[in-house]
Amino acid sequence: MFINEYSIRYFETNKFGEASPTTILTLLEETASDHCLSINHGLFELFKKQIGWVLVSGVIEMYRYPKHKENIKIQTWLSTYTLVKGIRENLIFDENNQIIGRAKGLWVFFDIEKRRPVEIFDDIIQKWSFNKKESIIHNIIRKISPLQEAPIIKQFPIHRYDIDMNMHVNNIKYLQWLLETIPNEIMDNFYLHHIDGRFINEAHFGDSIISLTKPVNNNSEFHHTVLLKHTGKICATATSVWKER
Repeated sequence: MFINEYSIRYFETNKFGEASPTTILTLLEETASDHCLSINHGLFELFKKQIGWVLVSGVIEMYRYPKHKENIKIQTWLSTYTLVKGIRENLIFDENNQIIGRAKGLWVFFDIEKRRPVEIFDDIIQKWSFNKKESIIHNIIRKISPLQEAPIIKQFPIHRYDIDMNMHVNNIKYLQWLLETIPNEIMDNFYLHHIDGRFINEAHFGDSIISLTKPVNNNSEFHHTVLLKHTGKICATATSVWKER
C-alpha cells in the first residue's frame, strides 16, 4: 500500500473553510500519480511512450471534509487487475487516524495516440502487486442510465485548461460541471456525501457540453448527465447523495 500526506491549503477550500469535493478528487489523483512515480512509471515517463491511465468509473464517499490547514493521509492500493484495467482503492484519514472518506476507481491503461486500451506493463503489476481488501463495497461497473430530460440544464464551453495530458477533458472538470448545476439551497445547507460516476465518451477542446441534473428523493439525491452539445453524445453519467450539514 502507498500513503501520501497533505495539508489543506486556502485555495483548496470552499466558503465553509473545508476542502471542496474537487479538491478531494484532485488529491486522490495526485496520490495515484505519486504511486506511479514510486515504481518508476510516472505519468510523464509513460507519456513519452504515448501511454496513460484513464478513469472510466468511480465512487467517492465522504463522512466529513477536512478543514483549512488540517493534515490528512490518503492510502491507496490496487485490489484487482485485468489485462488492461485495474481497480484502485483509497482511504482518507484525518489527523486522529480516523477514516473520513473512501473511494474506488476503475482505471484503464490507455494508448494516447491510438485512443484505445493496451496491456498493463508486467513490471507495473509486479511492483505494485495487489491487495484484495476493498476500501468501499460498491459496484462501479453497474451502468448509470443517462437522463433524457432534466429541470436543471447548464452549458459550458471546453477551454484549453480543461484538457489533460491524455488530450481530453480531465474527469475533475466533469465534477465541476456537475456541481454547477446543484441548487444554491443545497450547496449552502448540505454537503456532497456520495458520488458515483461513469465516463463514457471523450470530450475535447473546442467542444461545448451540456450538464443536466434531476433532483430525486426530496432533493437529497440527484441524477446527472453530461453530453456534447452538437452531437448529443453522452460523455458521463452520475448520481449524487447530499447530507445536511
